[in-house]
Amino acid sequence: MRFGAVFPTMEVPPDPAEIERWATGAEQFGFDHLLDGDHVAGAGTAHRPGWIGFSPSPQGAGRYPHNEDKFHEVFVLLGYLAAVTASVELVTAVLILPQRQPVLVAKQAAEVDVLSAGRLRLGVGVGRDPVGYETLGEEFTDRGARCAEQIRLLRALWADPLVTFRGDWYDVQEAGINPRPVRGGVPVWLGGESERTLRRIGELGDGWFPQRMPDDEAAALVRRIRSQAQTAGRTAAEIGIEPTLDLGRIPRSGWAGFIRGWARLGATHLSINTAGVGLGDVDEHLGMLRAALGMAREALKP
Repeated sequence: MRFGAVFPTMEVPPDPAEIERWATGAEQFGFDHLLDGDHVAGAGTAHRPGWIGFSPSPQGAGRYPHNEDKFHEVFVLLGYLAAVTASVELVTAVLILPQRQPVLVAKQAAEVDVLSAGRLRLGVGVGRDPVGYETLGEEFTDRGARCAEQIRLLRALWADPLVTFRGDWYDVQEAGINPRPVRGGVPVWLGGESERTLRRIGELGDGWFPQRMPDDEAAALVRRIRSQAQTAGRTAAEIGIEPTLDLGRIPRSGWAGFIRGWARLGATHLSINTAGVGLGDVDEHLGMLRAALGMAREALKP
């Protein structure tokens, strides 16, 4: 199993030296990859009457308040991390792909991959925040279907120097990006668990980011992904699984059980998130990362 550290974007000061210290510290501890999320624009009070802070609605929508929305721009941040780290994989987990123009995403992702010598993994999702879509001029209601088409277009642009692509939403006529990824492509993983998302993962995804406990329902989701993969002529081994051990939500007594449970379900990766624990500075985040990584390795020993 490969281990990742989630960048606690809202809790690390926006200071390049502190960001570098967190990244290089995690790399020195032996983490295999670093992950960062994506959020472009926070909402004002007109969009969120009656509540303060991020709050999922019964319809699945959620909005971040603008004054607390301290997300770095994910491609810029990973470009910086490419320069200050040596070997760790750099992961978007996840990029809200349908609110972005896919040819530009292909270019940005290829650039980070080139600058990191092939260390990028692109995790994508459709998100729950309509405000971000409205702000960027993209449609919220058809985001799932567009995401599948976007993934196909990204891969075409990464693989070939000149592309002609005709889809339901995107049309590229004899155009290409340069430079392209050093490996001829970038792994694309997906987050989410709707039936349509599970089908996209089975048909198109290199991996899945589940956000849940390793229970019977999680096992059923894994089976559905594998069934969709088989229908698409793929094997289960082609699709990685990376759950997140959220230290702010799962008590310490449950860490080992969470890890072993997901290992039994076929997890290939595990990310560790120290946000929300109440830590004060980068040193405390690094200390908890180091302790959790040691515990995770012990939990997986025979």
